[in-house]
Amino acid sequence: MLYPENCLERLGFNEIRALIYKNCLSPMGQQLVSKMQVMTKYDQINKFLRQTREFKSILENQEPLQISSFFDIRSLADKIRVEGTYLSEEELFQMYTSLQTVFSVIRFFDERKEVYPNLEALFEHLPIEKNILRKIETVLDAKGKIKPNASAVLFQIITDLAKGEQEVRKKMDSIYKQALGNNWVADGSLTVRDGRICIPLLAENKRKLKGFIHDESASGQTVYMEPEEVFTLNNKLRDLEFDKRREIIKILIALTNELRPYTPLLLSYHGFLTKLDFVRAKALFAIEIEADMPVLVKEARTKLVNARHPLLFLSFAADQKTVVPLNVQIHENLRIVLVSGPNAGGKSVCMKTVGLLQIMLQSGLLIPVHESSEVGIFDQIFADIGDDQSIESDLSTYSAHLTKMRYFVAHATPKSLVLIDEFGTGTDPQFGGPMAEAVLEVLNNKKVRGVITTHYSNLKLFAGSTPGLENASMLFDNDKMKPLYILEVGKPGSSYAFEIAQNIGLQPEVLKLAREKTGSNQNRVDTLLVDLEREKKQIYDTKIQLSTQQNKVKNLVAENEKLKLFLEENKKSLMKEAKMEAQAIIKNANKLVENTIAEIKEKQADKVVTKQLRQNLEKVLVQNQVKEEKKEVLPAQKLDGPIEVGDWVQLNNSETTGQVLEINRDNLVVALGDLRSVIKKNRAHKISNTQARKAIQANSYSGSISEAISSFNAELDLRGMRGENALQEVEKYLDRSVMLGFPFIKLIHGKGDGILRKLIREYLKKYSQVTRVEDEHADRGGDGITYVYLK
Repeated sequence: MLYPENCLERLGFNEIRALIYKNCLSPMGQQLVSKMQVMTKYDQINKFLRQTREFKSILENQEPLQISSFFDIRSLADKIRVEGTYLSEEELFQMYTSLQTVFSVIRFFDERKEVYPNLEALFEHLPIEKNILRKIETVLDAKGKIKPNASAVLFQIITDLAKGEQEVRKKMDSIYKQALGNNWVADGSLTVRDGRICIPLLAENKRKLKGFIHDESASGQTVYMEPEEVFTLNNKLRDLEFDKRREIIKILIALTNELRPYTPLLLSYHGFLTKLDFVRAKALFAIEIEADMPVLVKEARTKLVNARHPLLFLSFAADQKTVVPLNVQIHENLRIVLVSGPNAGGKSVCMKTVGLLQIMLQSGLLIPVHESSEVGIFDQIFADIGDDQSIESDLSTYSAHLTKMRYFVAHATPKSLVLIDEFGTGTDPQFGGPMAEAVLEVLNNKKVRGVITTHYSNLKLFAGSTPGLENASMLFDNDKMKPLYILEVGKPGSSYAFEIAQNIGLQPEVLKLAREKTGSNQNRVDTLLVDLEREKKQIYDTKIQLSTQQNKVKNLVAENEKLKLFLEENKKSLMKEAKMEAQAIIKNANKLVENTIAEIKEKQADKVVTKQLRQNLEKVLVQNQVKEEKKEVLPAQKLDGPIEVGDWVQLNNSETTGQVLEINRDNLVVALGDLRSVIKKNRAHKISNTQARKAIQANSYSGSISEAISSFNAELDLRGMRGENALQEVEKYLDRSVMLGFPFIKLIHGKGDGILRKLIREYLKKYSQVTRVEDEHADRGGDGITYVYLK
């Protein structure tokens, strides 16, 4: 139950209804939108929500469900109920196209058994009666016109009409040419008057040709005559036209009589189409506001996660702005949330968001919240929003508020949701505050649920010390003097009356007087609230920074794991190559030794030849040894003399090189790249500048590779780019990924119309290093993100 009557209007539900109304394809669907009501039965609400979610899934997945247009079958079925009536060609064609839509939809769901169970329930046990289509097809063609062969009589009439028209045309052409040759004809060609083909004759020649004059020109110089020979033929054609019309009506009556037994089934088809149009309109609206289905519970409680006001969301989206999400919960131990804070800080929007989303959900609509949200069912929703003063009823603003409070107190239960904006206003605050506090205490004792906004300090104090009530405030940026529109539960908020007044430039003397008149206690309370607000803001900023740092650490750990895996894989491959190279060297050495021994045996141990062969063998082995030694990095040679500031040193038994910045007794302060380190003198030795430069270059090369790998992010965002620019970025990114040896990358291109996705996928097919591509999981972006796996 809703109270007062304008509750839906004040919460903005009528505007929601109007937006859904526009999405309907038929007047029948629009009627259902107009009749939407707030429901209280769990099973009914759950069914409507699941139907809408399933249809939303069909639309988002671009399933081939064709629902373009359909008509009001009920009015056609009601018409054929009456004996003797018949449907016109147009009405029969409307019924035909509507039934085609019905059967194609049923076939769509039959091909996807149990995929959309709640939508399947809409046409459960509804048969496909194709006899109706076949009967209509015997009479109507593809364009909805009567077929010439709908009956033998009609076919004969149409044939006779064609012959008669041909004879009339032939006769008329002959007479026209004769009149034209005699110069009887006025300027112009054959024309039609009163449905008859006539010859335009000069008035002075009208008696030279026998016939019937149908019309004359404005000047009277031209008359339009139907020749006598054609007149009789045209009368026969007219009779045939009447016969044709009578035969068509006879055919339509016969067809309507054949369809009359199907009237109950036609009404069932009408109901199915109406519900389908209604669910489709709700699903389209859910996509517009990015709505989802929360967890539906039977208890009178709610937990909104990242909730957004749908109307505010659409308004902001048009201006390319985003809505700050709302997080709030109401349950057995936290029944009433008392929201305070500055004017224009979002208190009323917060309260209206809770109320509107609750009404939408209980009307069977998906709501713009995270799917982890939990929303229950309330038997009653009461709202006191705006000024309901009435001259006719002799009600002031405060009287109107009290009238509602009286109703709330009398009828509210633990399953009631109470929404009150600016609680206690409209009268002297000295009396309005205690009155509001008394009403709040009674409502809390009745375990009512609700969201209430206020500026009254006594209500904030009462909520802070009363179980079941909880203070909440809209955060405010003290430095920029701007609201943040973020709800913070647990502490009351200041109204920032003096700060806002000072910010807009109110004269200092006025502010000073106002502070003096407010009283020290009130000023102290307000200052305390401001300080608390500032601390909350600082805590909030710290939480944001901490969250950002945690994300960075998380990303670094992930990158480190990838790098570790990459290095492990490279280590294995390098070791494998080294082993293969060593085996090849050994194999070649063995072959060389074997060949040498064989040659010695062939020469029968000739001393000179044997000596020559041994020298060749030793020469080859020395060359291989030199090659291997060249691969090793030679250590820098030590320089004699004491180490001084500015000298280059190298750590003992290491290739680490640095420059001495300071010398403190036995300790050296050394710059190792960007690091500063303190080491003992006996742990380093002096080297030349040339040796230092070579060592730095060698280290910088290996460092640049590792730095490139660590700084590389396996994710590329292409949203908003033009196709050509995006492909250039993808090409460079793929080359770099292959060079660094990454196994896969992620390309974010968004959904949109799918053009950018198609261009990128086509390009990836031509890239030889790509093994396969696939979409991201549907919950994390679906086909708006492409994973690319590399060789």
